[in-house]
Amino acid sequence: MEGQGDVVAEQSKHDLQSLLFSPDRDFLIRNNGDEVKVDNLKGKKVGLYFSASWCGPCQQFTPNLLEVYNELSPKGDFEIVFVSRDRADEAFKGYFSKMPWLAIPFSDSSTRDRLDELFKVMGIPYLVILDENGKVVTEDGVEFIRDYGVDAYPFTQERIKEIKDEEEKAKREEPLKFFLASRSRDFVILANGNKVSISELEGSTIGLYFAESSYRKCVKFTPKLVEVYEKLKAKGEKFEVVMIPFDDDEESFNQSFEKMPWLSLPYDDKSCVKLARYFDIPTIPALAIIGPDGRTLQSDVVEAIEEHGTETYPFTPEKFSELEEKDKAKRDAQTLESILVSGDLNFVIGKDGLKVPISDLAGKNILLYFSAHWCPPCRAFTPKLVETYHQIKAKDDAFELIFISSDRDQTSFEEYFSQMPWLALPFEDDRKEYLDRIFKVQGIPTLVAIGPTGRTVTTEARTVVMSHGSNAYPFTEARLKEIEAENEEMAKGWPKKVKHELHEHELELIHRPEYVCDGCEQGGAVWSFYCENCDFDLHPKCALEENKGTKGDREDDVEERTKTKEGYVCDGDVCRKA
Repeated sequence: MEGQGDVVAEQSKHDLQSLLFSPDRDFLIRNNGDEVKVDNLKGKKVGLYFSASWCGPCQQFTPNLLEVYNELSPKGDFEIVFVSRDRADEAFKGYFSKMPWLAIPFSDSSTRDRLDELFKVMGIPYLVILDENGKVVTEDGVEFIRDYGVDAYPFTQERIKEIKDEEEKAKREEPLKFFLASRSRDFVILANGNKVSISELEGSTIGLYFAESSYRKCVKFTPKLVEVYEKLKAKGEKFEVVMIPFDDDEESFNQSFEKMPWLSLPYDDKSCVKLARYFDIPTIPALAIIGPDGRTLQSDVVEAIEEHGTETYPFTPEKFSELEEKDKAKRDAQTLESILVSGDLNFVIGKDGLKVPISDLAGKNILLYFSAHWCPPCRAFTPKLVETYHQIKAKDDAFELIFISSDRDQTSFEEYFSQMPWLALPFEDDRKEYLDRIFKVQGIPTLVAIGPTGRTVTTEARTVVMSHGSNAYPFTEARLKEIEAENEEMAKGWPKKVKHELHEHELELIHRPEYVCDGCEQGGAVWSFYCENCDFDLHPKCALEENKGTKGDREDDVEERTKTKEGYVCDGDVCRKA
């Protein structure tokens, strides 16, 4: 094993002369046009920075790299070489003009391409660090600098391990400082600019509020958090909020912060990014909770506070278990009125503007359709849903559908709603936010089925409609089991595998929720003769027609297999009872 490691190490060494220069060029350039010979890099650690002006993450990372470079370059033992992935010389020059380091000339595309291939650059920004001997120290330079800045120098795995060991020690001995302090700062700030020592927060429950002052969701949540904060402080609870700001400019941050009653990290503090990574914050607003002992209690309680307010305090696992029991009881007692009536908002609308009382819909099967005109998947799904709606209404009038819009303006809402035969919540209705929350709508289109008692049948009705259409009504688990049994019965007698002239590989009969047949180019669902390697589908009808008259169990008439088997019909989209 040791010998193999030596081989790998040798293979990871590079001669800077052959690495960075070409037969026609023995220099690198600065952004003022100066040429720098290779001798200037001898004895230095070198970072190869693969980046481009058109790349958003690169634009975000370059200032971090610039800060580290400016701090390290006076030492004289570190240099960066920019390897551009720009598409035009003008873009390269504009981007490079902001960089104080060296670059491979844009005209030398062969060297740039060779470096891309040599270091297997799959995405940018990408930073490879070479030591004084040309040996690759790390290809994770971007991550090291994002996480640790100049502290990561000399960017070795040993140094990163040392930093992590220091952090673990700090986390054990002074956990609050681990979260809130930096190497140059041991305080947080008030809106008036006063500093509060982190040690003064010891023993309190701390909420780390990840927010951006002008972001719509933060604007909506912040007043709710202020209300909870002030109520808990009035009760004498040892609870504090520290904002982790992600504002684009300091003026916006200051204007917003001066209206808030809590503490904050300074604007643009490096710890903001570190904390977002530590708590794995996917979106804002988010509120992570640190207990009085410095341990993390919850990674995000925004949803819980929106639902339960001060009842979430003190945010312990035991408290959240209580809330879950309460939520379960609420779900069990759910009625249509409980989810769709809020004060005077006790109606939905038709396209003629007529208000339909929620009480008129009680006792019906209801679909809630979360959608928007700007969303391509929504526009693709809506015609299928319209067809399904008409089919269900034809056989059961005790059914209705309510559109819940995520459109961006009234005009878009009205245009989209005009294509729909059902009801809707008014545009920008306050109930939408509550419905998004209780049904955990993470994306659109989403289709939620509500039963006659008002209880939730399924939040995955879109998949059911795509697979089975109106045949799935009323979308209950019992009905889906019936469909499954019907589908299994339908496939009896079908071959498990077939060969077809349209495809070189054998096709296997499998369940497929939805697909496009590569034979007739029509949509399909439930059953497909499929090739996994090629992602190739054929409707059973298309696959079996080709195999009509072949030996074995394929000799039965295709008409019987696909149209009249036990009273079923296969229409190319789904197999269902006639």
